[in-house]
Amino acid sequence: MDYSYEDIARMIDHSLLNPTLTVDDLEKGIRLALTYNTGSVCILPYYLRRCADLLAGSLVMASTTIGFPHGGHTTAIKLAEARQALADGGQELDMVVNISKVLSGDWDYVRDDIHAVVDITHEAGERVKVIFENCYLNDDQKIRLCEICGELGADWVKTSTGYGSGGATIPDLQLMRRHSPAQVQVKAAGGIRDLDALLRVRSIGVTRVGATRTAGMLEECRRRLGLQPLGEQAGSSVAGY
Repeated sequence: MDYSYEDIARMIDHSLLNPTLTVDDLEKGIRLALTYNTGSVCILPYYLRRCADLLAGSLVMASTTIGFPHGGHTTAIKLAEARQALADGGQELDMVVNISKVLSGDWDYVRDDIHAVVDITHEAGERVKVIFENCYLNDDQKIRLCEICGELGADWVKTSTGYGSGGATIPDLQLMRRHSPAQVQVKAAGGIRDLDALLRVRSIGVTRVGATRTAGMLEECRRRLGLQPLGEQAGSSVAGY
């Protein structure tokens, strides 16, 4: 194997964004991420403060979404969301571009919108993932977004919300890696449901994936590496994880 358990676990942003998740589900999901030592928990914004408190002292980052899932919020609202998230302990913010403006070709607006969130987040010493929602875009639009994110110093470019008509694809990830500066990482979201899919995207330079089937992927990783399972420590699982 050319990877360790930690290499794979730290790639996963454990996603707790389904609007039907209960408080009990969210608590279980955070505990699961701590047990498996994932890269982050990406949680519904209203629960971010509690999430950050539970993750304090661990290596698991507290993250949430901005302008989610459609990106059509005004920049002022995205900034308000970012301020609140940072005040609540957010360490990584996943913001959605204004998809309508991308499709309209209003690149000045798109750039300013991203710039505002990147700036306020970096000023606080935290990081930003910029979500394109590739299923609605052509390659030229994806490339232009990669260029803008590179110019603005975004920390990641991300394929999708997981709530559009499609998720991450290998061609899109290859395109995003090819057209992003080396310092901008690539995140795959939507459709990464097993360890083999994660390993495929890792092989082309993806450093993070959004996942709900975290426990299954990481238990399989441990099995392949000859490690003891962690499932009993994770407690009762939430359906879909």
